[in-house]
Order: sequence, then C-alpha cells, then structure tokens
Amino acid sequence: MAHADNPAGSAGQSGYLQRSADLVIIGGGIMGLWAAVKAERLGIDTLLVDAGRPGQGASGGLLGALMPHMPDKWNEKKQFQFDALFSLEDEIAKIEAATGIACGYRRSGRLIPLPKPHLREIALGHSADAEVHWRRGDRRFFWHVLDRSPDPSWVDPAFAEAGLVDDTLAARVSPRGLISALVGFLKRAQHVRLAQGLAVERIDAAANRVLFRDGESLAFGSCMVAAGHRSFPLIEALGPPLPRRVGQPVKGQAALLKADIDPSLPVVFLGGLYIVPHEGGLVAVGSTSEDVFESETGTDARLDELLGRARALSPALRDAPVVERWAGLRPKAIGRDPMVGPHPDHPQVIALTGGFKVSFGLAHRLADAALCAVEGRDTRLPPSFSLENHLAAASR
Repeated sequence: MAHADNPAGSAGQSGYLQRSADLVIIGGGIMGLWAAVKAERLGIDTLLVDAGRPGQGASGGLLGALMPHMPDKWNEKKQFQFDALFSLEDEIAKIEAATGIACGYRRSGRLIPLPKPHLREIALGHSADAEVHWRRGDRRFFWHVLDRSPDPSWVDPAFAEAGLVDDTLAARVSPRGLISALVGFLKRAQHVRLAQGLAVERIDAAANRVLFRDGESLAFGSCMVAAGHRSFPLIEALGPPLPRRVGQPVKGQAALLKADIDPSLPVVFLGGLYIVPHEGGLVAVGSTSEDVFESETGTDARLDELLGRARALSPALRDAPVVERWAGLRPKAIGRDPMVGPHPDHPQVIALTGGFKVSFGLAHRLADAALCAVEGRDTRLPPSFSLENHLAAASR
C-alpha cells in the first residue's frame, strides 16, 4: 500500500461552490473526517470545512495508542469503548481497501510494568474481569499477568519487579496515516465536499447559517461542530455557558524516535508514559498533559523529561535519535468523556468533540451517533457523553 503523511483538501478557500448544504461539518480532525466518511456512505449532501488543512491540529500528532479502559467495574461507557476498539479494525481495513493508503494499524497489545507487589494483586483481579467482559463472538482478549519482561531490551526488568500486564486488546494506528486515508476517501466522494482555509466566526442557529471570518456565509440543514477545542466557544455562544472545567484545551507533547525495533512489539504504558512502536523503525513517545502553557505548539523541558523516562524504561531507545518533536492542544470536556449530540435549544446543531486522549479509538462510532442525531434518531450513547449532560453540569 502507498502511505501518505501529508493530507490535502480538495478545495481551497471559499471553495464550497454552492451556497448551502444539508449538513455542514466544522472541523477536519479525526472526528469531522469520520463523520464526513459516514455521511458519504449515507448519501448526505455534506460540506466539511476546516480553518487550515485536515489533521493540522491535535489529530496530526504522533502517538496513535488505542488503549482500553480497565476491565473491572464494567459499565455502559466501558462497553461502548470496547465495541469501538473492536470495530475499528474492520473500519480501517475498509478505508485502506478503498484508498490504498496504509493506516499503520496493528493490534499490538500493551505491556504495563508492575513495579510494586500490591499492583500485581490488583492486576490478577482485572485478569478475571477481562475473561468476562473482553469478548465478542468467538474473539476473546486477555489481561494476562506475566512474571517477567518478555523482552528485556523493550521493557527493563528493573521496572517490573512484580511482573507485567499483557493486555491483548490494545492496538495502535498511525494518526497521520489514518488522517491521510480518510482524506483520500473523501477526495473520491460523490456527496461530500471539502473546503480548506475557511475559519468559522459563529453559528447563527436562528437562521441556520454558518458565518465565516471572511464575511461569507453558508446555509445548512444541520451543522456538526467537530473543531476540537475550538468547538467549545462555538457551542457556548448558542446557549448557557459551559462549566469552567469544560472546554479548556490541554497541551500534549510527544516525540518520534528512530530505532532498530520490531514493529509488532506491544505498546508500553507506565505512569502516563506511552511508548508506541510504528512501522519503519519509528517509535512514538508521549505525552504530557499541560493545563497551563505559554506556547501552543512549542516543545520544551517537559518533553525532554518524558524522553529520559522512556529511555530508562526501554533500553532499545537509549541511543535512538529524535526525528521529530511535536506539541498540540487537545479538546477536553468532562474528564475524558466525549461531548456529542444535539444542542437542547437548537437540535439542528450537533456537537462532536471532546474525547481527550481517546478520540482515535472512538471517533468512528461517535460519528455514527452524531449522524443519528442529524437524522433525528437516538444517538444510543452513554448518558455522560451527551452535550445535554455537559451543559447541565453548568448549573451544578
């Protein structure tokens, strides 16, 4: 398969040609692109607009780790994530087959070192939980507890004195590869148009129009707001204020290293540190979570500290050169919950954002839910995901 790292849109500034669309999607990140792909399959006349180019924001990062929730205390939210992670494998296979663009997907699994004995006891309990909950038909996934590191060059045994968890559900994807493939699919679309360089000023819900900063406007039947952290002010302008803790972007920093590694190695996770092997001898390391920052896209000593931890944990990376440093702002609603669904006062405006750190694993299923809202159907989402739930938090 060909592999494209630099997606490009199919229309330039003010390139939407028509003056209206049944559906306008604001934002060409992972959420908006999946929504546009699903809208194409449904035959909905759609315009996807982005202020820059698709994947230019947080979706154009480096990590691509697809991590499940813990298998204990099972609930509707965990079931939704499990179903999404399970179905993503087939979704990506369809996109790759349609475009010939590799997405760098692999169900590689995950290793979690256990540095303390009490963590091993907890992990053994989770192993039994996974036996019950991590299954779909004849497919089963496990939370094994290992006595020792299966590869001391990948995970230093000094960090795994009480063993390791071997999670077989986790996977990884190339964020830029997947973005490229989704854009490639839309370039062949019959019902979806893509316009770059169109920054949205506001949504006039009373008139069903999107107003752009260049003075242009566009009529819509439905409007989906999928602009990452820039979604929140657009939604807040339509009604009651969002709670203070909702909508503040969180900065993340990551790096890409070049190492002589097997791309089938599992992701490693320990205390907020991710080490993600990719094809071509590349390894992504991340990520920070910064609520306070001076530069949106600048990297600094926090990333250096993260790299130091990664090199200590994985001997294979100790001499690996850094080939790229990256930083970006991720959308955060309440916790890691997405914020999806119709606005209670303006049901023709649908939110599709949030999903802090879990967006790549859920976006395809959240897009389905958002399109259900476009068609006036139940989104069938966990209640905590709904836009209405997030707005209600403002009054608490």
